[in-house]
Order: sequence, then structure tokens, then C-alpha cells
Amino acid sequence: MRVLITGARGFVGPYVFDALHSICGSDIAVIATSKDGGLHPTLGQIEALDVTDKIAVQEAIVHHGPTHVVHLAAVAALEAARADLESTWRIHVQGALNVAHAILEKAPKCWLLHVGSGLVYGESAKALLPLDESALLAPVDDYAVTKAAADLALGALSRRGLKCIRLRPFNHTGPGQTEAFAVPAFAMQIARIEAGLAPPVIRVGNLDAERDFLDARDVAGAYARVVLSSSDLAPNTIFNVASGISWRMGNILERLLAQSSVKIAMEQDLLRLRPSDLPRIVGDATRARKQLGWVPKHRFEATLDAVLNDCRARVTQA
Repeated sequence: MRVLITGARGFVGPYVFDALHSICGSDIAVIATSKDGGLHPTLGQIEALDVTDKIAVQEAIVHHGPTHVVHLAAVAALEAARADLESTWRIHVQGALNVAHAILEKAPKCWLLHVGSGLVYGESAKALLPLDESALLAPVDDYAVTKAAADLALGALSRRGLKCIRLRPFNHTGPGQTEAFAVPAFAMQIARIEAGLAPPVIRVGNLDAERDFLDARDVAGAYARVVLSSSDLAPNTIFNVASGISWRMGNILERLLAQSSVKIAMEQDLLRLRPSDLPRIVGDATRARKQLGWVPKHRFEATLDAVLNDCRARVTQA
């Protein structure tokens, strides 16, 4: 197997790299690419590849001849997606189409694993039931809309011969994630307070939203299992990657605060106190469990501890 990863320099890329080697065995070549190439401590040499450059994508597919492409390239955070909508549409939709068309034209036997998002279900979550792959796509923000657009476009191309698996991961975290996401944002504030770099108060908004969280290693493991099992899968199969368990954001923060070495107060900020558009989002990953033999292995409490320790180390090294 020859697996090309786009967006490999992002948070999940190194986890996918490790999972491919541990799950798919030693007889695998992994080609890491990202918009900015260079050396990486886990990935080694990363090849520069801008997925919005149609010609460059075609050349990469021809040169490397992958059996699988794991398409991770994306605007990772919701706020960043909102800040530059034109770029977000170009990366999420045109980037995915560039990869898909390059595979169809230059390597039609290659499998495309498109990493979308559980947020594509949007309004469907208001039924407060676990969301399986048959739930209506009803995104409520710019990030999710572009992810849904790419998801649907690739579904249509699958009917024209594209060997595509559409993945819809729900929230995931782990060491290395940026402060643009809630869990490391909480943990980094705690780490700075412990280091005496900030007053012992965390100001928060609405903490009642409930989300389905996984350890990034489990999410990467699901992707690797798709690669391993691809010959047994039907093209255009959709997999949710989810725990099926909801975590209240306030309980996550309380868990992190309980691990702190200092006493930290929590104060509500009225400017941040907005109700969540989607109070509860939980995924149903029964299909992945049955067809891939995938189950989450890491307790989320341990993941939270690992994120906090990672943030402490980053504060110390800063």
C-alpha cells in the first residue's frame, strides 16, 4: 500500500501516520504532504502540496501512484473558516474536487478517504438522538456548510467511478491541538495560571453544550482501519467516527480544574454567555464498529489529562 496524506502537518496528521504504520503493518509507504513542506519530527520529510492547485495535485498523484489518499487538508478551526470564507470554500470544496478528479483521471484504482465532519448534520442534532449516517445533512455554520458541500460532491463522483469513503468524525482532541479548540483552550489557561503567568480565574460563556468527544488516536485508528479494509468496502460508504457519549463542556472544564495544582475560580462572562445553536451533538458509529471492527480504546478522562500535561510542557518551554 502507498498512502498519500494531504494536510499532514495539521493536528491529526501525525496521529494518522502512526496509526497507518501500527494497524496496516510494515509493508506500507506513507507520503506526507501539506501546503508547506519541510521536516517534521514524526512525519519526516513532508512534500509541499497545495490542494487548491489542480495541476500540482495531478502531478503528485501521477508521481507517487498512491493506492489510497487520506484527504485531511482543511481549515481546521471554525473561527478561521469564518474569517476567510473564500479561502475556506476553495480549500474544502475545490481542494477535495481537485484530489478526486486527479484520482479519477490519473489513478482510478486509488481509494480516496475524505475526512469531513460530524457537524454536517447540524439541525438534525436538535432531535437529541444519536446521529447515524442516514441523518439529514443540515449544517448551521460556514465551516460545516463547506464540509457538507464537499461530502455531497464526492458522493456524486462516486457514482461516476470514484472509489471514495466519506468519513464524518465528531469532536476529537489530544496533545498537540491548538488553542482554537475548546479543550486545549481550557487546558492552556490552566497551565498558564499554574505557571504564574495569568491570574487564577477562568472566564467562561455557556458551558451547557454537550458534544461527542474522542481521543485523536482513536479517530486516526478508524481512518487506518478503512485503509486496511478498503478492498472489502463498497465505494461511497459513509462512516461516522464517534463515541456515542455526550460530554457537557462544563464537566470537561471541571475535570481539568480538578487536576490543577492551584485553586482556580470560574467566572461567567456575560459577553460570552450565548446559548448554543446545537445544544447536544452525539454520533452513532455502529457502522464503523460492524464493518471495520473499530472501537475507541482510550478513556476520554485520560485524554483530558494528557492534553493538560501537554499544555503544561508547552508553557514551560515557551
